[in-house]
Amino acid sequence: MTSSSSAGADILFDVRRVTRRFGGLVAVDEVNLSVARGECVSVIGPNGAGKSTLFNLLTGIDTPDSGSVRFGGEDVTGMAPEQLAARGVARTFQHGRVFGNLSVLDNVLIGAHARLAMTRRGWPVVGAFAEVLRALIGPAPVRREEAELRDEVKALLARFGTRLAPRIDEPAHSLSYANRRRVEIARALALRPRILLLDEPTAGMNESETAEMLELILELKRDGLTILLIEHKLDLVMRLSDRVLVLDDGRKIASGLPDEVRNDPAVIEAYLGHRHVGAQAGRNETAAA
Repeated sequence: MTSSSSAGADILFDVRRVTRRFGGLVAVDEVNLSVARGECVSVIGPNGAGKSTLFNLLTGIDTPDSGSVRFGGEDVTGMAPEQLAARGVARTFQHGRVFGNLSVLDNVLIGAHARLAMTRRGWPVVGAFAEVLRALIGPAPVRREEAELRDEVKALLARFGTRLAPRIDEPAHSLSYANRRRVEIARALALRPRILLLDEPTAGMNESETAEMLELILELKRDGLTILLIEHKLDLVMRLSDRVLVLDDGRKIASGLPDEVRNDPAVIEAYLGHRHVGAQAGRNETAAA
């Protein structure tokens, strides 16, 4: 099984021996991962395998106990989420996070404003105060920029068709669960990311909603966006992925092409639970004795 993308590839994310412990629990155990520009790499594994913890380490929500994370050739280990976002790292979460009382438009504008706040020339990034000061001393440019951002976000929401575009002024709390997930993805795309990390984007979706999400991700992939994906629906993983990494109990147990991984005995065992069932049976026999 290969542990990295093909030789000579333009590596965007390069993760080496990353480890995270919580007390006596090793949630991520010396995991290696590489993602080349334009690739879609999926991280799969049973519940509790360490997938979301790995995402948290890659996006600055948590810090590894050891190992390194490089992005675009730069060591970004332990950087804060806003620092990584400034470098083009965007993500969604397993449990969708939208601002329920804000409109669809305003939810997505947050992603665009975050991008501008981090890259605007001549304006130091010092939080909300800088934004207020800028608005007070330059209202005309601010209004022009705001109009441009709204046009950009409307064009972005058009990619979601009738699911979001007609609801642009509706509060996010009034949307269906699937549409709230779409809003979260749209907000991440408004950051103009170099890589998009999707944590179970089809969780809770029915078959038709899942098919629509598959087509959206395929479209993003065709556009050349680099994608790192956590997903439990293996049919979707097999259709989307260039490569697949499999975790179990925090360790990498397999990686490679989708067909290789699907037929790997260690992966089959992890999903069917033979090892865990056997261990439980042994404990039961010991207790009975």
